[in-house]
Amino acid sequence: MERNDVVVLHPAIAIAGRVMFTLIFFLSGVAHFTDLNRFVALMPAAIPFRTFWVMTSAAVELVGATLIATNRYPCLGAWLIVVFLVPVTITVHGVAMLTAPDEQMQRIQTSFFLKGVAMTGAALLITQLGVRRTERSLEAESRGRATPQSV
Repeated sequence: MERNDVVVLHPAIAIAGRVMFTLIFFLSGVAHFTDLNRFVALMPAAIPFRTFWVMTSAAVELVGATLIATNRYPCLGAWLIVVFLVPVTITVHGVAMLTAPDEQMQRIQTSFFLKGVAMTGAALLITQLGVRRTERSLEAESRGRATPQSV
């Protein structure tokens, strides 16, 4: 690793953050499989092969979340989450935000759309940070004992 890596001062907070960020993707991924018809119905009818896309998105969510939460290839996991979030945010919540029949539903869909944008931003940050050494691993390295730690 490069010497200019980001140093995580509190690994427990980093672990909690990864778990908190990925929890929604774990739960959503499982729900996509267990309630497939409901998720297919949420997609615009103009999209072909909706069942295939719902099942694919579930797999992408679960794999991406697992890679981030376990800190094994978190950059790859985050890119998978970005690849999932961008089309879903636009095609499901963006379209619904613009076509909702009443003002209250427009506001709800706007909130979901902005949540998707925010989560995409967080995933993009993870693509840039990835696995980093902790302060303790840098101290050990400077004493001559390289013991890299994942956060």
